Amino acid sequence: MRRLIIFVVLALLIIGAGAFVWYTWPRDAKPAIEEPIVETPVETTRSYTSSTLGYSMTYPLAYAQSDHTYEFSETKNVEGGFKVTIPAAMATGTNLSADSYVAVEQLPNARLCTGDIFLRANVTASEVEDGGVTYSVASSTEGAAGNRYEEWIWALPDSIPCTAVRYYIHSTELSNYPPGTVVGFNREALLGEFDGIRRSLRKI
Repeated sequence: MRRLIIFVVLALLIIGAGAFVWYTWPRDAKPAIEEPIVETPVETTRSYTSSTLGYSMTYPLAYAQSDHTYEFSETKNVEGGFKVTIPAAMATGTNLSADSYVAVEQLPNARLCTGDIFLRANVTASEVEDGGVTYSVASSTEGAAGNRYEEWIWALPDSIPCTAVRYYIHSTELSNYPPGTVVGFNREALLGEFDGIRRSLRKI
């Protein structure tokens, strides 16, 4: 009887030791399955669609969109358009004015859709191809009381009604400021940004 008890105890000890070794023996860890990280794209642009003009345009998020009327003369306005104005931060510390903008305009009664008909100045338009699109381009620059007003018109010759994109760049004379307080704005960079907005114009 005593032998039987000893045998059972030994058997239990052996089984227990085996179980301990089994559960504590190091095993190869299964590789953790990493969930893919889905990055949410950061929006940098916004689009605006005008059912009145029949066009949409994409512009930088910091720009401000609004309705637009261009005062062509005392008796004639270009109405019913829309514009996107540069952010104030872009002009801060420079001689660029924060009222500079890009606008979409139309002249429904135009017989010939050329860039010069959108400008007050007596200028001649020229044909320019950019990004597979042919434009009639005209520009003018005027100055008054220390201000400089530069305008570019990119008209779409085959559009009905006659449609154009206007760049309006208002700057001031650096000599009007105390030395070192204001720097000249980067005109080429601004034109490049305006070009990008213009190229986004789509007919709807």
